[in-house]
Amino acid sequence: MGHVEVTVRLFAMLRERAGASAVTLDLPEGARVRDALESLAGLADGIPLVMAVNREYASEEQVLGAGDELALIPPVSGGATRAAPWVRVSADPLSLDALATRVRDSRAGAVVTFSGVTRRVERLEYDAYVEMAEERMAEIAAEAVERHGLCAAAVEHRVGEVALSEPSVIVAASAPHRGEAFAGAREIIDRVKAEAPIWKKEIEGDEERWVEGTEPGAR
Repeated sequence: MGHVEVTVRLFAMLRERAGASAVTLDLPEGARVRDALESLAGLADGIPLVMAVNREYASEEQVLGAGDELALIPPVSGGATRAAPWVRVSADPLSLDALATRVRDSRAGAVVTFSGVTRRVERLEYDAYVEMAEERMAEIAAEAVERHGLCAAAVEHRVGEVALSEPSVIVAASAPHRGEAFAGAREIIDRVKAEAPIWKKEIEGDEERWVEGTEPGAR
């Protein structure tokens, strides 16, 4: 596999931490923004960031190419800002600890997490309109951040088969106080279950049944 060289621009507190205004990373071909962040070994820990690739805002899933410029943008001095919510729909197993790390913030006095697990049946099978589900989940989380004054929010949902006792959906929310964090996490999970285009099938032995849900677009 080939490699790509990416320049990472750093500003304000990130520049001071690194002792440089830019660093160069040698990453595997196909690496994404999140791979670049991980290779920086915690440089941005505790700082909510917005990322830009070649001066265009980008998500952590954007693929980086040779010669790309990745800018890590901390909160601007003109006023408080919040990082965009982290959302993902994936067939990969879910990690509540990893999700909680994504919402940790120096302003937060509370981090609330929720894990929805398979119960009663042998396994569940989830199908999703992934692109639309992630977009809707991001909107739900962003609205909860604004409504409850959260520092950050994140939500992930599984697709494919999920065995008994394994998590199928996880949520994390951070806020200055526990009341806001609990309320924000509750709103996110309730609305994701009602509004995201994700479908669930219960499987027990040879019996299979799609679970009834709400009409598309219902609030």
